[in-house]
Amino acid sequence: MLDMELIRKDREAVATALAKRLDPAEVNRALDEIQRLDQERRALITEIDAERQRRKAEARAYAQAKRSGGTPEPVAPEAERKQLAELESQLDEVHSRLRTTMSELPNLPADDVVAGGKEANRVVRTFGEPPAIEKVRDHVELSRALGLVDHERGVKLGGSGFWMYTGMGARLEWALVNWLIEQDIQAGYEFLLPPHLLLDSAGFAAGQFPKFYDDVYHLDRQSAPRGQFLLPTAETAILGAFQDEILETAKLPLKAFAYTPCYRREAAGSHSDERGTVRGHQFNKVEIFQFTLPEQADTALAEMVGHVEGLVEQLGLHYQTSLLAAGDSSASMKKTLDIEVWMPSTGKYKEVSSVSWGGDYQARRAAIRYREPGGKQTRFVHTLNGSALATSRLFPAILEQFQQPDGSVLVPEVLRDKLGTDRLTPVR
Repeated sequence: MLDMELIRKDREAVATALAKRLDPAEVNRALDEIQRLDQERRALITEIDAERQRRKAEARAYAQAKRSGGTPEPVAPEAERKQLAELESQLDEVHSRLRTTMSELPNLPADDVVAGGKEANRVVRTFGEPPAIEKVRDHVELSRALGLVDHERGVKLGGSGFWMYTGMGARLEWALVNWLIEQDIQAGYEFLLPPHLLLDSAGFAAGQFPKFYDDVYHLDRQSAPRGQFLLPTAETAILGAFQDEILETAKLPLKAFAYTPCYRREAAGSHSDERGTVRGHQFNKVEIFQFTLPEQADTALAEMVGHVEGLVEQLGLHYQTSLLAAGDSSASMKKTLDIEVWMPSTGKYKEVSSVSWGGDYQARRAAIRYREPGGKQTRFVHTLNGSALATSRLFPAILEQFQQPDGSVLVPEVLRDKLGTDRLTPVR
């Protein structure tokens, strides 16, 4: 969450940054409430400290009188002594309300992130040109003709928003996952295979809860009294794995990645640019993550974006990279760049990776810090994450961009050894 000290010292700057994402009146109401609760909390702490000091002085005076043989002063009556417990209870309540209100605020966008939604996104790079295809077939038609995806049996198994890879389609999907894993290892990321069921604390740490609590699949409280949910992205798991830890400064940046299926309640789209495997309730993704010192974050972001762009380029896909406006990026992130592949059937670009810098927002929620060598003070790390990559969107982009007039689809060169062929051909 946000730094309370920054709100105290420069509320105007915080309000200006948040207004890129929220209505200014809403921002001011939230900051008014936060500052009111903060003042109430600090006043209660002062009162509690004074009461504790009074009691210590009372106890010392009583002990001194006993030692010297004098008559000890009577201690405070029981009714007065209960006051401390009442004050502490009030402090717990105020602290809880302050934490809840703070947790609902989004991150402060970076200076170069503009206000607005999708319309304000800015293309910063483009690779290659859209392929020239005389008669474009979409990925759903191609996957059926090539025997790669069985949408009907996927729905039979899981309901709307699910599919099943079959034959060469299953092999292509798995080849993509394995190739991405190999590339991320070569780039210096440590491979993790985390649990798919996470505690609610991991969702809060990542900034997905409470706002997006209903967007994921939860176990019922009887089965999971502590609260558990199916992860929507490996970002949540990697971050959550380091909750409440002090990382060694010498080991930063700490670079990790994970392969997981991702589970989301969001419905599959009905319009043409979200058909097939583009959007669904379960999909495969490889996620890269970095924990860095604050001064390392800019370099780490550029490195991660370059790595993801390199993956898409090695696959030979035409894409563009866009800097997202504040209203189109995740509430937990200061800055996000989307890598978007070209989909010939719709004439649009579709995101296959969002690479984001979270600043210390997630680290505050997760209590992940570092300590300078020889120092006593700890500071919060910065977090960065990115898809490397989401295969359910690479898959249709490959089919559409590499489709041939005879109905076949060329296999990207980097995957040919894994598939044992250079071409996918229609099922006879």
